[in-house]
Amino acid sequence: MLFRQHDRGMTRHAATLAGFAVVVLWASAFPAIRVAVPEFGAVGLSFVRLAVAAIALIVVGLIMRIRLPRLADLGWVAACGLTGMAAYQLLLNWGELHVPAGTASIIVSAAPLVSVLVARVLFAERVPVIVGVGSLVALAGVTVVCLARSGIGFGAAAWVVVAAMVVQGIYHPLQKPLLRKYSSIEVATYCMLAGVVMTLPFVPVGWAMIVHAGPAGWLSAAYLGLLPSALGFVLWAFAVARMPVALSTSLLYLVPPVAVLISWIWLGEVPLVQEAVGGVIVLLGVALVSQGERLRRALGRPKTENVMVSFPE
Repeated sequence: MLFRQHDRGMTRHAATLAGFAVVVLWASAFPAIRVAVPEFGAVGLSFVRLAVAAIALIVVGLIMRIRLPRLADLGWVAACGLTGMAAYQLLLNWGELHVPAGTASIIVSAAPLVSVLVARVLFAERVPVIVGVGSLVALAGVTVVCLARSGIGFGAAAWVVVAAMVVQGIYHPLQKPLLRKYSSIEVATYCMLAGVVMTLPFVPVGWAMIVHAGPAGWLSAAYLGLLPSALGFVLWAFAVARMPVALSTSLLYLVPPVAVLISWIWLGEVPLVQEAVGGVIVLLGVALVSQGERLRRALGRPKTENVMVSFPE
């Protein structure tokens, strides 16, 4: 009995460490994009990152003997690959040509409010009042962040990052039908491969920049594909399987502030006061969205199904 309790404690400890590692990896992706995207361009970086991550996940998948997706599920795989991989990468990379990494991470952290709306439309999931309020609060915070800096270039790019946030928010609930049948690593591998295929038609546009990218760009692109994308998905699957949902979700609230800190150390980017205020508002809204069930239980309200919420990297 003592040994079993010790093993469970070690497992929880390992899961917590994996969760913190994911926070750092996903937060570091935003400044790494800022380093790589001027070298590759939005299209080139999207393709290289997705391809590196897909190859790494295929290797892991062969070792773990993951299954092939059924023909009937390929539509969901394509939808996830389009939104969460191809469109998200292209839009985020394009936006980060002008938007600071920390600012981009704050905007993207509002993706759960889109997930709530999509789950309501596609799966008829109830949207409690507290979740609706949280969504409005998060949206207000995103608006504050987007209006923090002046300049036409930044303004347009900030709304491109908002579009990246929207497609990532769509992606999360689209995984639900697949996750009922397949493991997290299987779903990540399928969607990553689909993203590579969907990015291929754009490669001729970015091929010249891919060929002429310098060592710093290739190092950042390889880092993005191997660590935040491939390893991040594997560690997150390990952590979520062994941690309470509330704890894993709360860990992800750390992604934007850690991204801001890494961007400051790595790139010398200092957030504006208005961006910091907007980030706090966004995190408050996301907390209301993802922790609505706990609040309902505390108030003695009936239980409703939660939407799967996670921050992208």
